[in-house]
Amino acid sequence: MAKDGMYHLEAIEFLGQLEGDYHGALLDPPYSPRQVSECYKSLNLPVSMEDTQNARLYTKAKVAINRILQPGAIVICCGWNSAGMGRGKNYYELIEILLVCHGSAHNDTICTVERKIQSELASQGK
Repeated sequence: MAKDGMYHLEAIEFLGQLEGDYHGALLDPPYSPRQVSECYKSLNLPVSMEDTQNARLYTKAKVAINRILQPGAIVICCGWNSAGMGRGKNYYELIEILLVCHGSAHNDTICTVERKIQSELASQGK
C-alpha cells in the first residue's frame, strides 16, 4: 500500500464511481475527528477541519451507499451510536443491534444491521 496516497480515494469519490444494484454494504467509518486525522496523516494527506466533521461525512456516505443498494439489501453500520442508515427518509428497517465491548476505558462499538425496504423513487410513486 502506497504511503503517499496515490492509490487512495476519498470514500465519497469511490462510492460515486460505483454503478449497479448491490445486495449489501458495510459502513465502518472513522468514529472520531482524531481517527480521521490519523488516517489522513498516515497516508501523508492534508487534513482540514471540514474533513474531520463526522456528521457531514456520514451523511454523504449514507446518501452514496443508498444510491447503489437495491431494495432488500442489507447494511451493517458500525460506530458510537445506533443511528445506522436511518429509518426515516432512507427507508431502512432495523433488524439487529450488537454492542461490542472493548474493555477498560475504551468506547464500545455499536453495530446495526438494517434492510433497505424501498428506494426513494418507489416511495414517491415515480
